[in-house]
Amino acid sequence: MPTTQHKPQAKVSALRRQESVFGLIRNFLIELGELVYFARRFFAEVFKQPYEFKELRRQCFYIGNRSLGLVAVTAFIIGMVLTLQSRPTLEEFGAVSWMSSMVSISIVREIGPIITALICAGRVSSGISAEIGSMRVSEQIDAMEVSGTNPFRYLVVTRIVACTFMLPLLVIIGDAIAIYSSFLVEHVKGNVSLVLYFNEVFEALKFSDILPATIKTFFFGFAIGLVGTFKGYFCKKGTAGVGVAANSAVVVTSMLLFFIDFIAVLAANIIYHE
Repeated sequence: MPTTQHKPQAKVSALRRQESVFGLIRNFLIELGELVYFARRFFAEVFKQPYEFKELRRQCFYIGNRSLGLVAVTAFIIGMVLTLQSRPTLEEFGAVSWMSSMVSISIVREIGPIITALICAGRVSSGISAEIGSMRVSEQIDAMEVSGTNPFRYLVVTRIVACTFMLPLLVIIGDAIAIYSSFLVEHVKGNVSLVLYFNEVFEALKFSDILPATIKTFFFGFAIGLVGTFKGYFCKKGTAGVGVAANSAVVVTSMLLFFIDFIAVLAANIIYHE
């Protein structure tokens, strides 16, 4: 008897788990479709007049200038740590002279763009989502619609465009700072001059290293702005909804950044190495 009673319960629990998995997949597909429609609406609105240049400048300052300090500190530490960790291994093989080439290629190709994008995902995307979400909760967006203002163009378009154009600048600055901090370590450890170090850096870097890494940063910025504004624009009512939207924006943006990075690296390998 106990065996026959446990079988229906096991079947019910298995069905519930299956339904929960299907529910997660369904919710994911629904949200993905809404995000695609949101991006389509952005491309439809971005070229329409009037343009919100004043708000765009303010968002560029907010995203670029206020994120610069955190990006600079992180890049400086990354360059030093990468050099300190790699130097003992290269010394064992007598390849310390390759330090500048290894560090510069690693930072420019992958470490600089993805780390800077993740920093902005944590700071910028969550901030945008919380800001727009609080406006949605307090019904400021509804008031803008009633007054005849286009809230999508004012709140969403300006922030996505600002993220798209400011992130490449932050990545370039972060790469330069990381390479310079690597030089400082080499200057102390190996007494390498600034001219020699950067000559080796520029000799190691190729066009096929810089161009794909720069192009994908525009997609990184677009993804950060798109997800942040999407989560905030459709924020649920209540203060708890703002926190959920901000947290969800960071998680979704981070996963999307890794996906974009994988596609970019795969495309670059196909174009330049085949």
